[in-house]
Amino acid sequence: MDFLAGLLDKVILFEGGEDLLNIITNIRSLAQKARETGDQSIYLQLKNEITTLKPPQRQEVIRAFSTYLQLFNIAEQNFRIKRRREYQSEDTYQVQPGSLEDGIETLQKEHVPADMVAEMLDTLSLELIITAHPTEAARRTILKIHKRIADLLKALEFASTRYEKKVIEETIFNEITILWQSAEIREKKPTVSNEVENGLYYFDNVLFDVLPRIHEDLEDYLYETYGQRFKVPPYLHFGSWIGGDRDGNPNVTADVTWKTLEMQRELVLNKYKKSLRMLRELLSHSSKKVNASPALLASVENEEKGMRVSDTWPTKDEIYRRKLTIMLHKLECIEHHKGGYQTAEELLADLYMIRNSISQHHPDGHPIKLLRKVIRQVELFGFHLASLDIRNHSGEHEAALAEVLYNVNIAADYKNLPEEEKVQVLLKALNDPRPMISIYDTFTPETQEVINTFRMIKRAHQTFGERSIQVYLISMAHSVSDVLEVLVLAKEAGLYRVYPNGEILSEIHIAPLLETIEDLRNGPKMLETLFRLPVYRNHLKVRNNLQEVMLGYSDGSKDGGTLTANWQLYKAQKEIHEMGAKYGIKLKFFHGRGGSLGRGGGPLYSSLLSQPPVTLGDGVKITEQGEVLSSRYLLRDIAYRSLEQATSTMMVAIAKQKLNEKKGKAPNEEAVRAMDKISEYALEKYQALVFNDPDFLAYFKEATPLNELGKLNIGSRPMSRKGSARFEDLRAIPWVFAWTQSRQLLPAWYAAGTGLSKYVEETGNLRLLQQMYESWPFFKATINNLQMALIKAELLTAEEYTRLVKDPAVANRIFGLIKEEYELTKEMVLKVAGQKELLDYTPNIKESVRLRNPYVDPLNLFQVYLISHLRERENNDEKAEDLLTEVLLTINGIAAGLRNTG
Repeated sequence: MDFLAGLLDKVILFEGGEDLLNIITNIRSLAQKARETGDQSIYLQLKNEITTLKPPQRQEVIRAFSTYLQLFNIAEQNFRIKRRREYQSEDTYQVQPGSLEDGIETLQKEHVPADMVAEMLDTLSLELIITAHPTEAARRTILKIHKRIADLLKALEFASTRYEKKVIEETIFNEITILWQSAEIREKKPTVSNEVENGLYYFDNVLFDVLPRIHEDLEDYLYETYGQRFKVPPYLHFGSWIGGDRDGNPNVTADVTWKTLEMQRELVLNKYKKSLRMLRELLSHSSKKVNASPALLASVENEEKGMRVSDTWPTKDEIYRRKLTIMLHKLECIEHHKGGYQTAEELLADLYMIRNSISQHHPDGHPIKLLRKVIRQVELFGFHLASLDIRNHSGEHEAALAEVLYNVNIAADYKNLPEEEKVQVLLKALNDPRPMISIYDTFTPETQEVINTFRMIKRAHQTFGERSIQVYLISMAHSVSDVLEVLVLAKEAGLYRVYPNGEILSEIHIAPLLETIEDLRNGPKMLETLFRLPVYRNHLKVRNNLQEVMLGYSDGSKDGGTLTANWQLYKAQKEIHEMGAKYGIKLKFFHGRGGSLGRGGGPLYSSLLSQPPVTLGDGVKITEQGEVLSSRYLLRDIAYRSLEQATSTMMVAIAKQKLNEKKGKAPNEEAVRAMDKISEYALEKYQALVFNDPDFLAYFKEATPLNELGKLNIGSRPMSRKGSARFEDLRAIPWVFAWTQSRQLLPAWYAAGTGLSKYVEETGNLRLLQQMYESWPFFKATINNLQMALIKAELLTAEEYTRLVKDPAVANRIFGLIKEEYELTKEMVLKVAGQKELLDYTPNIKESVRLRNPYVDPLNLFQVYLISHLRERENNDEKAEDLLTEVLLTINGIAAGLRNTG
């Protein structure tokens, strides 16, 4: 970091001269001293330096601190990559914790037999779904510069001569100069197509190569340890919501979703063409030297007949090159709609044919790595690249169906029918093979858009294959009718049908999203009612008896606080899983986790550990949101590390669960009862402030940069559903983002202290909580996430934001409640974890936070000062625009420093 900071200092010296550099150095020094000593006079001196700065220097100082933090993130990632290489160096026998090797060694130490490993591999399934929201505070242009600097730092590690090092250092300096001279803030909101392009960047540059490698390495490490070659299925997939999620985003239409599917296919076909050309370059075998299989020879002779001679491979004895040229021609034909491959399975069949032929003349145990990689790529990405989930609000389906049912004289006022009557109307519609919607009907634009979306899904299946869109998600799914409405709309588009002979067609999974605390409590009962309906059971039978259920961490946390939400989520999973087993139905849980701690964020492996182990065997699906994409998937080495940790964690957890089932081990009921009480106390405390305090909403809106966040242009989606100002309609993302910026981080920890403290006061059983921390992964992950939130929160800085509240009495009273609960939560967390300081269990992260603070603190002080002046201005004149720009720069910088937006 010192190296990169020194280069930035040189750039600043060139751009602004010694005066600017001295101001920055002085502020940085004061911030460090204020942190180290806690001296109030130094803190006041720091504030004075910041508040007396004038434009244009002020903006340059803000940019400097923001850029330091960006470089810090790059340096930190480089350190992680370097540490991983050290573990893998030849002169050490120590494996890195959480690596694939570590996971497989653990399986062996736990005496997991080979047959159980094979069984575990069959059930291993992890889907990671990238989403546009809250998107990334940094522009893609800036992220690309970050990637180039990171690649150069890695190259610098391997440079062996003075000249090589000099050239690389000079190039890094130039990149930092370009970074400084580039605009950090988007001038306008990204379109959905922009967001799709951002998502595709990760597939194009990282995931297309990293995912096959994880599979190949797992296969090889298992072979080295167990001495047998296991078939590792394609268990690790990435999907997407970008271009498919229309909940509250009017910019996502059926046409936009179709365009998204076309963009995904175009990318994946181009990637395959590049891979096949590399393979053709490699496989130069001559039929004069080797005997290719009769099947391959016959296919080449037959297929070349349908091609122009100029399109075939000229050297006739190079049989594999001839075959690969045919395959490339068939890929080209797809794009020009002139035949070619109809499905990805046809391309796979040709690759398998090449592999089988080569196996006849190639030494055993030495598979051609590139061929194996290309096969794995096609298995993983098909012709669709990533499955696109479709999501919409339950209210949209209800409104559309109400109009349709009124049109055909089935229900005059469907929306206001009691739930039981709604269900009867829907069941009757599902059992009637006749359609209710004619191509000649006219509807309101909103209803027509809902209908068009379902028709688009049907057309996508015919064009891109059923893997292109597999799941339809229902936001705010409160009732059985919310689910059946989607099945009825699917029927109207030909995605669901009951034929006269009793056969059933069902082409899409329907997944309710349980978001609020009430939904999580009622969810198991709602699903059981569905499972008892013959119509719905028949739909599930066709879908391999698999029910997907999405769990919303964001709204649950906003509704009930982080501790209660996480416990209700845990309980709902366990209850739904057990209930599904009773009906012979497998459950796949889709975890809607955000990047930030207040929205279920944290390391990917930690997210997996915090789930009931019994649920892992049916497959796991998790969202990867916003800034998480760049922090985990911008660099291949970091992406590999994150995915291998997740794989290792899942393997070990599933295997241990299977061993425990054999041994008859059950979860600790005393711990479950303790969590019930802790959750109850925490919920009461949380809702007393958030829902029952009449001044709380005003405090939140004024003591955070909530209103300014909407100007940041980081996503195509509005901040609230329906453009409403009500708390209930505010999205969880700006809710968390605003608290994070103000260093209060309230959603990530508030009320947990009261929950833990009241339980200990009532029972005197602190030791039980300490044992739970030591032995229960869910509880350990919960406490550790609280530690991370508490250390990122900074109450001295947070108190500055109270000056933005119009009523000082309200500010002092509510901040007093927050501060009191913070101290209590910190005290209880340290007691439970048996630590002296927060994050003692992970010194690397603790040190990272300590080093970042002196760069983040000045940005917070700038933000408070600028917002106070911005809000005083009633007109949007040029000065207000300049102030807003500076505020947005501080938001970007703080987001980089805390590694979180929302």
